[in-house]
Amino acid sequence: MKTNNTWEFIKKSAYGLLTPFINVLIKTGITPNSITIIGFLITITSALVLILGAEYGIRGETKYITYFGIILLLAGIFDMLDGQLARKSNQMTQFGALFDSVIDRYSEMVMFFGIAYYLVAYHYFLSSVFAFIAMIGSIMVSYVRARAEGLGVECKVGIMQRPERVLTIGISAILYGLISHFTGTFKVDVDWLPFPLIENISIFTFPIFLLALLTNYTAFQRLNHCKQKM
Repeated sequence: MKTNNTWEFIKKSAYGLLTPFINVLIKTGITPNSITIIGFLITITSALVLILGAEYGIRGETKYITYFGIILLLAGIFDMLDGQLARKSNQMTQFGALFDSVIDRYSEMVMFFGIAYYLVAYHYFLSSVFAFIAMIGSIMVSYVRARAEGLGVECKVGIMQRPERVLTIGISAILYGLISHFTGTFKVDVDWLPFPLIENISIFTFPIFLLALLTNYTAFQRLNHCKQKM
């Protein structure tokens, strides 16, 4: 409960900082659906950065993942803007809510596709599997809520909702670049493992492993919540 209260405080603070920008958007007449599309295009750009890194970069290079993290967080800002713009400009519609939800799902799948593509290209196979599992969990978190609310049960509970997922991946990607810049290359090998136990990219991939666990836990957490309500 305390964690949820803290997260709500952070979200309200972030929305407060974005209010002046939202007021400017209202004056321009841009629609919330347009903001949603812009955010989606930015997410596609972040995935393309990883694909370019896979094709033209080298193993252990940090810049592509770092750029990906920065662009992804920028897309996250637009994801926050569309709903607030709809509320403040009195443009809330049922289709707008549906459109936003559908594009959010596409955005997450595009994001995880870019991550998995990059990891597979440099033979981080186990991490790519966790990225795929995290994608499954992310989709199921959203699906359980949508299905439950379609049956008349509010279902917003859970520790790993979409904003937390985007922040986790974006921040870990940026930290990977920053920490590696100051520490240089580091690696911990274990004789019985065919791959390093820990290396620079673990700063990025370990949070993905946590997402694989926590997103699926959140999906079942929501399922249990619905069971109690029903």
